[in-house]
Amino acid sequence: MAERAENGLNEWASSVPNLLKNIHLLSSDEVELAKLLVKEEQSHVFLHWADPGVDDEKKKSFFSQISILNGSYPGGLISYIKNSRRLLADSKTGNNPYDGFTPSVPSGEVITFGDDNFMMLEAVGVKQVCKTVFVLVAGGLGERLGYKGIKLALPSESTTGTSFLQHYIEYILALQDACCRVTQETCLNKIPLVIMTSDDTHAATLDLLRSNSYFGMESTQVKLLKQEKVACLADNDARLALDTKDGYKIQTKPHGHGDVHALLYASGLLSLWKDEGFKWVFFFQDTNALLFKAIAVSLGVISTKGYHVNSLTVPRKAKEAIGGITKLTHTDGRQLVINVEYNQLDPLLRAAGYPEGDVNCETGFSPFPGNINQLIVEMSSYIEELTKTKGAIAEFVNPKYKDSTKTCFKSSTRLECMMQDYPKTLPSSSRVGFTVMDTWLAYAPVKNNPEDASKVPKGNPYHSATSGEMAIYRANSLILKKAGVKVADPVFEMFNNQQVEVWPRITWHPKWGVTFADIRNKISGTCSISQMSTLIIKGKNIFLKDLALDGALIVNSEDDVDDAKVLKVEGSVKNKGWFLQHVDYKDDSVREESRIRGFKIEKNEQFILESK
Repeated sequence: MAERAENGLNEWASSVPNLLKNIHLLSSDEVELAKLLVKEEQSHVFLHWADPGVDDEKKKSFFSQISILNGSYPGGLISYIKNSRRLLADSKTGNNPYDGFTPSVPSGEVITFGDDNFMMLEAVGVKQVCKTVFVLVAGGLGERLGYKGIKLALPSESTTGTSFLQHYIEYILALQDACCRVTQETCLNKIPLVIMTSDDTHAATLDLLRSNSYFGMESTQVKLLKQEKVACLADNDARLALDTKDGYKIQTKPHGHGDVHALLYASGLLSLWKDEGFKWVFFFQDTNALLFKAIAVSLGVISTKGYHVNSLTVPRKAKEAIGGITKLTHTDGRQLVINVEYNQLDPLLRAAGYPEGDVNCETGFSPFPGNINQLIVEMSSYIEELTKTKGAIAEFVNPKYKDSTKTCFKSSTRLECMMQDYPKTLPSSSRVGFTVMDTWLAYAPVKNNPEDASKVPKGNPYHSATSGEMAIYRANSLILKKAGVKVADPVFEMFNNQQVEVWPRITWHPKWGVTFADIRNKISGTCSISQMSTLIIKGKNIFLKDLALDGALIVNSEDDVDDAKVLKVEGSVKNKGWFLQHVDYKDDSVREESRIRGFKIEKNEQFILESK
């Protein structure tokens, strides 16, 4: 037996002498991993291995890493390498992934904020909230923003300092409360929140939650799923790239937020949630504070339309640097409704017989709505699809070649995947639609640092901490205007070389108004807010009546105040208020949170009204 095993070892390991002389150091599982690498033409990773007794711990560590890479990818390293070779070959030859497909505008729902259809869908959607699982994709740090912490810890706005994670959790809890209230049921199941983290963010995210008592959620409601990185590739043959500083490590990079589907599948949570009565999974990303203003309506759309997938979108200008949701019909009859990246959509349209390519229609926008990487899926069909694919999502590779021969890379590359590409794997019978929401209501991501934002072409969104905060004040001002409040027009100011609209600084706790119906019912009479004003509302049972605000007003109400003990805010409030003080983003004496915005709040005078 021992002789046969040794002969078998010689058959596959004899061509790798440095591995062979170290083979006795390896466990049986490690030997199988070594065999996998050799058979997949990855013998180069062993060429530099030292004799036994030298670097033995590093050799064991190497296989620990290989084991993680093999176990975290659907189908293991064999699938990863084979997929890499196929996609690299397509990249080298310039194969068109949309060859044979004809684009057209898919069907979806275009929403106008505050009209009868909006109100109906919002009411339907609130009743679906307690059947919804929320999945937050948060694997990235804030380095691109000029912020050293995790993005979830960054304040979403400066008046209250509420972090993005606190903002999201408080909205989910408020939606949960609203759902129980309108359905007049006791919600036995608390809404789950799943957060996809990475090596970079996992510990900090857990610490943020624990140190803040989960921002009011029960700890059992929150699940953290950590994504692993994938191996880097050194060449067109998909040879694994070794770390330049440690030859016993494989270079790795993030695989992309599409990993969330494989993590959910592997966790086993989906079947548990289905058994508990959950019907929808809502995916969202880490720094779009406006998103929750559109969630109830989006749930209303997927519920009433019977979609398997509902992509949240915004109006998109032709050729704008944002993907477009597109229906693709293949010559063989296959149909897909997917996101097509902006740099692919225009040539795709031209090739299909539209000589002007991606152009605006009579609405002034492209007929292909803009993808914002937020989507809802129907639970049963999602589980069925993931059972087939194990959560694997269509991938792409984007190597940077040294020259036109496309034979050598400038640096290692890897496969990537995107969360919103889930529909690419679905059968043609799947019902995939979209919901178009006003940009001011639903989309203001924070992802660019001040220098990059200031270089954005005129007319395009900055997507910075500056514009993201101003978008919150704009949305809240416009919502109050729609509810009947006379809100002063904005003024233009420059912060960090970005010209932005400055509206009154209006914020409220989600419990005060999680839906437009809630907000409208809490405002009466003639209310007005001046441009220099700041209004902060904390609490549920607060009603504005004939309020004339010209300054800073903070209204606090205990959360457990019942309907009989409401706090009425009325009359005139006038004081010196709060102002936006300009700061230099290069001034290290100023906190990062303020530097990346280009301003901080100067609190001169305020009136505080509290329930007693």
